[in-house]
Amino acid sequence: MNKRYSILSIVAVVAVAGILFGSTYSNTQVGSGNAQSVSPATIDKVTPQTIDSVTAKDVQSVGGIAFNMVGADAIPLDQVAAEQAAGRTVHQITLTAESVKLPIPGGQMYDAMTFDGQVPGPTIRVTQGDVIEVTLNVPSTELTGHSLDMHAGRISAVPNFGPVMPGKSNTYAFIANTPGAFKYHCEGVGVIGMDQHVLSGMYGMVIVDPLNGYHKLLITRTATQNGQVVLNQTLIDPAAYEFTLQFNQLYLNSDGSYDQTAMFLHNTTWTVINGKPFGYDPVVTKVWNNAPVAHDKSAPLILPVGQHIRYFVLNQGNMPVFFHIVGGQMDRVTQGNMVQAMGTQTWNIGGSQDAIVDVVYDEPGAYVIVNHDYAAIFTGAAAIQLAQANPAPNPSDAVAPPSSLPDTSIPQQTFVHCECTDDRANEIGNMTGSMAGNMTGQ
Repeated sequence: MNKRYSILSIVAVVAVAGILFGSTYSNTQVGSGNAQSVSPATIDKVTPQTIDSVTAKDVQSVGGIAFNMVGADAIPLDQVAAEQAAGRTVHQITLTAESVKLPIPGGQMYDAMTFDGQVPGPTIRVTQGDVIEVTLNVPSTELTGHSLDMHAGRISAVPNFGPVMPGKSNTYAFIANTPGAFKYHCEGVGVIGMDQHVLSGMYGMVIVDPLNGYHKLLITRTATQNGQVVLNQTLIDPAAYEFTLQFNQLYLNSDGSYDQTAMFLHNTTWTVINGKPFGYDPVVTKVWNNAPVAHDKSAPLILPVGQHIRYFVLNQGNMPVFFHIVGGQMDRVTQGNMVQAMGTQTWNIGGSQDAIVDVVYDEPGAYVIVNHDYAAIFTGAAAIQLAQANPAPNPSDAVAPPSSLPDTSIPQQTFVHCECTDDRANEIGNMTGSMAGNMTGQ
């Protein structure tokens, strides 16, 4: 396992320890080693190259703190096989950092940072209690280091989320003990540049299905009976048409580079759902209808009337998401592994937070998913849905991977649609067997 440590995390731990125990950095001694002083001047000398050399020995010499921070869910790599032998399913995941150019409306390109050449990165789906063994590869062609923070596990950031420099890789493992839809993202190099890396595309979702499956959905409507209005309550099977919806922002200069000043001012260039502004709106804005390749075109989501729909919604970005379905209501909202609301109109999702939203559409028609922040709507956070009797194929970047649990996911036919490189679009088509480049049947 890579034993790199974030210097910022180390300094923070040492500072807190000094306050708690009333010691000074210059006086603390552990064993035979004398502590070294830490000052702003020494911190200013840190570079991405020197961060890579920080080790546990340096931690001890700085503040006299010896620790083995693994986390409640962490598993040493040499124990993964034992967990598998004991009955746990092990998922070996490899992600590759890749800086690429990706399109934005107007025929322009922006400087994207990605996992595997796509934004968001690949969706990882496991069952509660499974082991995730994840490897981040950073090719030697990358100009900066990257990292991988997994919110699906309670696992120490030090050393697991530490910087991985070009030409290197890092692997760690943990048990996914808590169900939900969790963020993963790049932390930059020791959190330096984390905003640029995440807001340029280095984020994704881990779906952890509950071990005992999802509950039936209670649908409450009204009916008339003997001249009276009565409640009409129905239990819908857990199996659902499922979609992933990840919200974020782009902050860009005119040349497509990252604009940190705009980020600090919350001056959004584009608001994206699954990496693309207006990516599910071929009707109103039509910004992608003339895209040169099929996987860049916009496409609506197609829903069956009367069927259980499950959205895994994740706020990856720098602004709140006021999740709303124009013309619809949310029959159930689950957050933090607990039902939070039933029959609500809008659900507020803070940064780095999720919600699992269950809906049944009673009548055919158009229902538009928005972030009900008007600035967000008009900069890209609007997705058209068409509820109809016979669902057509859906964009593959919106359809969640199938669950290993029975009676969870209803299979959907998909075509390749993504904010991704052409090479990645071809890979996705080959992996899924979907209709790569085919926009017919909608």
